[in-house]
Amino acid sequence: MSSPLAIGAVSAVLRNLLDNGLVEAGAAMGTTVNISAVAPDTIDLDNAEEPPRLNLFLHQVTPNSGWRNASLPSRDAITGERLTSAPLALDLHYLLTAYGRADFQAEILLGYAMHLLHERPVLDRAAIRRALDPSPLDVSMLPPAYQALAASDLADQVEQIKITPAAMGNDEMSKLWSAIQSHYRPSSAYQVSVVLIQGTKPGRTPLPVLSRGLVDPVTKRDRGVVVNPDLLPPLPTLFTTEPPAKKSAAILGDAVRITGVRLTGAGHRVHLSHRLLATPLELIPSAPNAAGTELAVTLPNDAPAQINFVPGQWALSLVFTPTGELNPRETNAIPLVLAPAPVIAPDPPLGLPAATVTRGGVPPRVTVTLMSRPQVRVQQRASLLLDTIEAVALPRANAAAPLVFEFPNILAAGNHWVRLRVDGTDSVLLDKSGPAPIFDPAQQIVVPP
Repeated sequence: MSSPLAIGAVSAVLRNLLDNGLVEAGAAMGTTVNISAVAPDTIDLDNAEEPPRLNLFLHQVTPNSGWRNASLPSRDAITGERLTSAPLALDLHYLLTAYGRADFQAEILLGYAMHLLHERPVLDRAAIRRALDPSPLDVSMLPPAYQALAASDLADQVEQIKITPAAMGNDEMSKLWSAIQSHYRPSSAYQVSVVLIQGTKPGRTPLPVLSRGLVDPVTKRDRGVVVNPDLLPPLPTLFTTEPPAKKSAAILGDAVRITGVRLTGAGHRVHLSHRLLATPLELIPSAPNAAGTELAVTLPNDAPAQINFVPGQWALSLVFTPTGELNPRETNAIPLVLAPAPVIAPDPPLGLPAATVTRGGVPPRVTVTLMSRPQVRVQQRASLLLDTIEAVALPRANAAAPLVFEFPNILAAGNHWVRLRVDGTDSVLLDKSGPAPIFDPAQQIVVPP
């Protein structure tokens, strides 16, 4: 495969090909011919002494459709780790333009160039090596950019470089020259395909499979493929987490129901992962039911849980040894939303004080100070809503510090419904345990006059 220098190497090889082949054109026009590979707007059209010129301009680079889906997947779907070094396959689109001041010079020059490319539709490996390593010349005499192109490995890529005339209509050609902001000259379009650029970073390739399923320790034979007489996932799989009393999210102390399939086994452990925690928390759930479709786990509500847990969205998975197997498995991860619980009344078991509300200050404002179960980390964004008015928490030194919110003085005196929002997760305000949802009467605070 080629290196990232391959695009420049193709332009250099094409220019070398035209430069060597247009000797006859120079003789026919009685003067030398310049061969360049620059943008058309950089060419000086006002210099009367400028000899005829043939310019090769790379105006577009597109993915090659034939190689685009080769070597997929190239990265692991979970961690994004590189599996294979899939090549970057590109088609190069060139504009070949002839410049001349005398009659018929541009036409003659373009005709010679097009015939030369027609006779060389494929750039063979020997021609590429000669163009990029111009022995017996001293490479150090060449410009530094040209010296670097010798390391492009263009001649060693698996597919050869092909040159194909491209049809470009009047509208497309007009738009191209308008974008270049240069005067139109006789031109012909070409597509050069394919350039394969491949990185050198290592990938991971799995070892060959030695067994399918469990291996009998005596016979050393594998169990083979297991067919389940249903359309359910073949491995232990979790589906949902359901907080009690139809809550929108769980809080500390809740027994969360976990549903799934093929959950029978031994040694069940619930793993809870959060983006702010380096290692997952582990809880012991209840035993699954006989069908292996559900179990429950109770979230702790003690002083350590107040510190270790974080309000927001968690990833819950189950680790256990399935029935009939020797090694433990970890299921897929499903979301568990842990809502913050604003401490409005005192909480003696955890030693958390009640929320305080004051009015005053300059300018006048309403200040609410409260704690949350569990603690809100300093990296999290917290806001408090009193009815429909929202205030963002002031900066804190640490997670154990109380949350302080300052509201405008427009808050009326009296009871206000409370919602504590942390990273987009609201505290539980609705009570859905009855026949119809109502606001939880305990989720109110009193604003003084």
